[in-house]
Amino acid sequence: MERLSPHASIDPSARLGHGVVVEEGVTIGPHCTIGHHVVLRAGSRIGARVRIDDHAVIGKLPMRAANSATTGAQVDVPAVVGDDCLIGTGSVIYSGATLERRVLVADLATIREQVEVGEGTIVGRGVAIENACKIGRFCKLETNAYVTAFSTLEDRVFLAPGAVTTNDNFVGRTEERFKHFKGVTVKRGGRVGANATILPGVIIAEDTLVAAAALVTHDTAPRRIVAGVPGRDFREVPEEQWLERQGWEP
Repeated sequence: MERLSPHASIDPSARLGHGVVVEEGVTIGPHCTIGHHVVLRAGSRIGARVRIDDHAVIGKLPMRAANSATTGAQVDVPAVVGDDCLIGTGSVIYSGATLERRVLVADLATIREQVEVGEGTIVGRGVAIENACKIGRFCKLETNAYVTAFSTLEDRVFLAPGAVTTNDNFVGRTEERFKHFKGVTVKRGGRVGANATILPGVIIAEDTLVAAAALVTHDTAPRRIVAGVPGRDFREVPEEQWLERQGWEP
């Protein structure tokens, strides 16, 4: 049975499935399709023409363990899902996350609090984006990629399946670690291959290509291929692969 708060604003053209929960202060724009057993937590804002598939949760409150190093206090800022977004089955979008228009979040993905996801970005199946990250426009994060807290991915970044980023050089030991948490930065057009690992604070330069299974321990140079364990400069990215040669946008 649906549970629709009388203090929610639901456009008459929106279609809601069975067992939907809509809490107070939620807004649902025109021509949305909300699947079965979707939960929209208090204050969540859903734009126009949004599709949210079965069992997704929008606006989940963060959980904080007593010894959590990166999760802050409860976020009271609502989740925002922009126009024309697609949200997959079983995905979870936390309170304080903002998705710009035409973002696709695939099944079982998680987007944490204080995360911004830019227009047209694809967040693949099982991808986890931890708290306080900024993801640019037209990025593609493929199946099971992991974006650690405090990271920045600029526009047109590509993460292949199983790519991993890290933010803790102390690997969970000593109080000193609390002073040094730092995510990674992948500059515009950077690409990270399958099962590659990027260490804390590393900057992947514009149009860098990190080869599959590489371990990147230092900042990279623009338009270079980095390969191996540890990652080393291999050669230049072929000119026909440069982002500016793709004709996608100025």
